[in-house]
Order: sequence, then C-alpha cells, then structure tokens
Amino acid sequence: MKKVYEGKTKDVYELENGNVMLKFKDDCTGKDGVFDPGENSVGLTIEGIGKANLRVSSYYFDLLKDAGIKTHFVAADIDNATMEVLPATVFGHGLEVICRLVATGSFIRRYGEYIADGTVLDGGYVECTFKNDALGDPLVTMEGLAALGVMTPEMFASMKEQTLKITKIVADDLKTIGLDLWDIKFEFGYNNGEVILIDEIASGNMRVYKGDKIVDPVELTKLILDR
Repeated sequence: MKKVYEGKTKDVYELENGNVMLKFKDDCTGKDGVFDPGENSVGLTIEGIGKANLRVSSYYFDLLKDAGIKTHFVAADIDNATMEVLPATVFGHGLEVICRLVATGSFIRRYGEYIADGTVLDGGYVECTFKNDALGDPLVTMEGLAALGVMTPEMFASMKEQTLKITKIVADDLKTIGLDLWDIKFEFGYNNGEVILIDEIASGNMRVYKGDKIVDPVELTKLILDR
C-alpha cells in the first residue's frame, strides 16, 4: 500500500481496488496533556484510543446509512484499526466543519465578550476552518470559500445541511444514554461531484458532557458502545 497522507490521528493509504484505507492512531488533539477537540495539534497519546475511535465511527456511520445519509464509509477492521472508505477529494488543502450546540472552547476564546460559556446555541451553529496548523486553523466563510474557488455556494449549502442532520443524529443518540453533545467536528469531501462526509465520527472529535462534567474520550467511547 502507498501512504498518501500522514495526519494527526490517522494515516491514509491507497488500496489496489481504488478505495482508500485509514489507519487510526492513538494520538489525540489537546494541549499540555489535556484532551481538547478544538486544538489544532496533538497534545497527548491514549493507548487504545485509535481502535476505540474506529469502533465509534463504524457505529455512527451505520446510523447515518440507516438514516439515508451517504458517507465515504465502506468497512472497518477493528483488530487492525483500519477503515476502508471511498476515495474523495478534500476541499482546498483540508477543511474542518464544526457544529456547535453550546458555546464553549475556541468559540468563547474568540467571542467571549459577547456570550457566556455554556450558552445554548439554538438550532446549532456551523463554522468552517482551514486545516493549517501554522495559521491556527483560520476561520473561513461561505463567501470566502467561493471567492477562493474551494467550493460553490451550492456545495456549502449541502455540506451545512448534512452537518446539521448528522449532528442531530449523534446528539439524539447520546441523549439516550444521558449525555449532552456540546460540539462536534467533521470533514467533508466530494465523490463524483457529490458532497459527502469523510474522515471519522469519533469520541476524539466531539465535546460531550454528563451533567456539568466533560466526558473524556476513552470514557465516552465506553458509554457509547457498552450500553
């Protein structure tokens, strides 16, 4: 297999059948040894979190399939921490899409003079950032994406609609086990001209609370899967 990309939490390989294989790692984003899905660099390593993230991703991709939402997911090999996916072209050099149900984290660091930490954002708030560590993953608007030739307004509308639908599915599922989703991070690409969810839906990419306490990614995975 040919490695085509080395990421913070996954490596990407080309398969002979034309699909792509994602190899999940045990690295997590954070700062000073503390997990934070909003950070743009690896801050800690948690043994077994790669396979755990893959199990959670497989679970949610199956939920999305049942809901009629197309993704890049094909199959998962939990023992080898790999996931086979359809090939997809990323937007620009990589674009992250964050759906915020509650104001916290980097949102408060930017806008804390206008809104209190923990404020519910009715209907969900979708924002995009370019994947660029050197620039601190800068925010970009729909108009900016169109002006830069990264995606059309129609593609953005599809991506935003899917983001809100997917976030609701995940949030509703977490509610059934007494958990509250505060925010979640996705990546999208396009396959045959169609915008689809790519990458993963893992505990390391979402901020979840039980009451007034954040749930760490390892515990979150156990709560999701061991119900």
